[in-house]
Amino acid sequence: MRLVFMGTPQFAAVSLQALLESSHRLVGVVTRPDRPRGRGRKMAFSAVKEVALEHGLPLLQPRDLKDPEFLAALAGWEPELIVVVAFGRLLPSEVLNLPSRGCVNLHASLLPRYRGAAPIQRVIMEGERETGVTTMYMTEELDAGDIILQEKVEIPPEMTAGELHDELAVVGARLLVRTVELIAAGRAPRFPQEEAKATYAPPLKPEEEEIKWQEKAERIVNLIRGMNPLPGAFTWREGRRLKIFGARVLEDGEGVPVNGRPGEVVAVRPREGFVVQAGRGRVLVTAVQPPGKRIMTAEEYLRGHPLKVGERLGCE
Repeated sequence: MRLVFMGTPQFAAVSLQALLESSHRLVGVVTRPDRPRGRGRKMAFSAVKEVALEHGLPLLQPRDLKDPEFLAALAGWEPELIVVVAFGRLLPSEVLNLPSRGCVNLHASLLPRYRGAAPIQRVIMEGERETGVTTMYMTEELDAGDIILQEKVEIPPEMTAGELHDELAVVGARLLVRTVELIAAGRAPRFPQEEAKATYAPPLKPEEEEIKWQEKAERIVNLIRGMNPLPGAFTWREGRRLKIFGARVLEDGEGVPVNGRPGEVVAVRPREGFVVQAGRGRVLVTAVQPPGKRIMTAEEYLRGHPLKVGERLGCE
């Protein structure tokens, strides 16, 4: 079967690599235009473009998905199926209606829950213990097409968004290859989504990155996990941002008798980290990133930036 692949980041590149190792013929790849990145703002290729170039695949990078030249080039590849993974834009009807067998998408949640751009971060921020991946037929509505296959994945209590991303990328790639095989054989199932159960995972907003110490300890830790590695949850210390990359809820009976105000340091454990009072419960901070520095253990941080019991975080 003649496939066109559309995707952009590393999550999508894992699926592209899996399809390249399958029996199907990839006739072209579509990815987002190159973008400036890093301090030098140098133009950088997407992860999908890197894989496409490595394998000598025809490549398109349209700025406008309705551009006649792009649509003509896409049609010239004569795709039977377009496979979409984390492309980053909704597809217009001109693209959706082009392949003879339609367009399918891999989404990093168990649809209809967590539709949208940030399902991996949101599922952890919400404290879910289970998520998964879904393949579906695409429509013009966001993540609302009929489901083909799903696979569940457990979320351990300390798993970060980065770790979940990597696991779902592998599980999803495997599911996508199976989906394509079923479509090629004419045996792919099709289940409408239950709209009443739909929830959404919109892109993260900058204001969500700041830790609100008045919230429950569990919710704070989930935020830190969900923002790791990017963009990183932060608090204020002495007027500067301190990003927090490692934390856990301190259980009752773990030796911190003092109750403080939200954001107050109530204990310092040089070999473990420091304990911060939340609105309910306490948070043991174990890894941080000071401004302009690398991520380090809280133990390393405390050696160069001593904290005292009673100091309050979260105040600009």
